[in-house]
Amino acid sequence: MHIPDGYLSPVTCAAMYAAAAPFWMVALRRVQRALSTRLVPLLSVCAAFSFVVMMFNLPLPGGTTGHAVGMAVTTIVLGPWASLLVLSLALLIQAVFFGDGGITAFGANCFNMAVVGSLVAHLVYRTVSGRSAITSPRRVVAAALAGYVAINTSALLAAIEFGLQPLLFHDASGAPLYAPYPLGIAVPAMMLGHLALAGLAEGILSAGVVAWLQHSDAALFKLNEPAPLDGWRLARPLWIGVAGFMIATPLGLLAAGTAWGEWGVEDFNKPEARQAMAMASRNVAPPEKAPRGMERLASLWTAPIPEYAPPFLKSPSFGYLLSATMGVGLVLAASLGLHGIVRATKRRDAASPES
Repeated sequence: MHIPDGYLSPVTCAAMYAAAAPFWMVALRRVQRALSTRLVPLLSVCAAFSFVVMMFNLPLPGGTTGHAVGMAVTTIVLGPWASLLVLSLALLIQAVFFGDGGITAFGANCFNMAVVGSLVAHLVYRTVSGRSAITSPRRVVAAALAGYVAINTSALLAAIEFGLQPLLFHDASGAPLYAPYPLGIAVPAMMLGHLALAGLAEGILSAGVVAWLQHSDAALFKLNEPAPLDGWRLARPLWIGVAGFMIATPLGLLAAGTAWGEWGVEDFNKPEARQAMAMASRNVAPPEKAPRGMERLASLWTAPIPEYAPPFLKSPSFGYLLSATMGVGLVLAASLGLHGIVRATKRRDAASPES
């Protein structure tokens, strides 16, 4: 579901950045208070949680892979606006440092997963949980449904964005310039795996984390109350969970195959990869070579650690674990840096004379 560079046209990418931008601005205003308080550790750990969870690839029908996102968990704990920001932060670090998702497609990935995913998860969770007690089993069910519906909504948006490309952007001969498969192939190819497995994984993850937090520290569900909360203490159970997931990240390498729509330019020239692409796309063969626009945009940015594989390490498992550790460190550093900027801005505004 991480759209790479080259699969969306520049026009589509610009439109998706424009669609995401108002939500980022509203989220920053709404979360500004939290960014200058002791809740920063909780924002950091939720971003780290989402980053690590997305490294666990699952085998999907058709020989492709998928993953959970953690969007329901971050939304339930932080609320939709803070979730929107922490998921965007995780996606930014994945794109810039690990090449997981494109720089040009960052706006689309954020709109699909961070914006729509968070808002849909919030709506479903609130609707299903109602006014039930914090420790009620109903909230566990609500979390499962929120995760399942949110990730499938995000996958559907990505599939539509993929499928519109050959319809809207092609050369004089009709050959696609970017993503090669139309809506009739992109939507079922993406949705089959997400409805059947990836959505279930997101739902089970969401339900499991909520049930665990209900018993370990139910105060995490009271962030909107006026009483002051100790962010470091509240974040402790989640940090324990993140540490456990980090240690287990090499398991994410066990799923063979590539996520649908995330094939590299070089894959269009490899017979084995082409066969896998066709098998995952209703046995429709891809173009004989990578679309021209895709080739041009795919080389726009080269991540320093592509595919979570540090070039100086020979062990894929250890490299994956090290990448997870580095990613969590980058998330924490970015969160603390943003916290410092917000506090410095507030001090400057307080010190300036009133106009």
